[in-house]
Amino acid sequence: MSSALPTTHRVLTVPEVMEALSLSRFKVYDLIRSRELASITIGRCRRVPADALRTFIDHQLEEAA
Repeated sequence: MSSALPTTHRVLTVPEVMEALSLSRFKVYDLIRSRELASITIGRCRRVPADALRTFIDHQLEEAA
């Protein structure tokens, strides 16, 4: 897997989000649970829309500024 955000995917798996943000599985699910990071469930699979990840990153950058 590459360390960059996959640009061809419209939705990302939790492991892809973990790699993109360099966070643990627990922290990614914590962000989802707290609704800081939007996600959808398809069957039993959790997916994070790529746009939601970009929005989350942008929001974090705004708060840090």
